[in-house]
Amino acid sequence: MKKIQQRIRPWLINNFALPSDVVLELPRITLIGQIHAYIENHKGLIVFTDKELKLRTTKGYVQITGSSFVLKTMLPEEILLEGTINDVRFIPD
Repeated sequence: MKKIQQRIRPWLINNFALPSDVVLELPRITLIGQIHAYIENHKGLIVFTDKELKLRTTKGYVQITGSSFVLKTMLPEEILLEGTINDVRFIPD
């Protein structure tokens, strides 16, 4: 079943013009300068402090570090983070 999905997903992206982040279940991260990060398609909050945000994704984790972090919006699959962002990392599972 997994092999079929691996073959179908690229075909869906190319033939139906579907966004790759949605079809491949990847997180979409939008940074606005160094002060805002909007993260979509995450699977849950793991760590939140005023210096670190760590989210689970289907392929591992997204870790954002910096200072003065505040969660402005938190929805089931979306987060808006405000603060000074220094680093964004993808940590494989």
